[in-house]
Amino acid sequence: MSDDKLHPSVREFKAFMKKHPKLIEEVRKSGRGWQEYYEKWALLGEDDPIWDSYRNNQKDEVGGKSKEGKAELFGQLMKLSENVDLDKVQKQVHQLSSTITTIQEVLGQFQTTNTPPHQFRKPDNPFNWGRD
Repeated sequence: MSDDKLHPSVREFKAFMKKHPKLIEEVRKSGRGWQEYYEKWALLGEDDPIWDSYRNNQKDEVGGKSKEGKAELFGQLMKLSENVDLDKVQKQVHQLSSTITTIQEVLGQFQTTNTPPHQFRKPDNPFNWGRD
């Protein structure tokens, strides 16, 4: 059905939905029908605070962070990196690498150790009583 044949209030509601993409996501996730939201929109109006949580805010960019939040995070990362002693990090990485090598050698020794295979004895046949 084209927009020309729709009732004017339905066209207004569709325009309202385009301004509130989070509401579309909510309807799809919850499985509720559009009728419920249409009725709320018709009764409460477009400017009611109930719709604020569904608005597409400009601050909700990539990852939900604003530009100020990204700058703050970057500043914190820079401050943390200033306190890192790269020599200590390199020594710890070398020590961890040595530990892993040692563990691999020990596991390799256990894998190459040939334990004698279990020799299974053939079970006696219970129906061989008369044979000697």
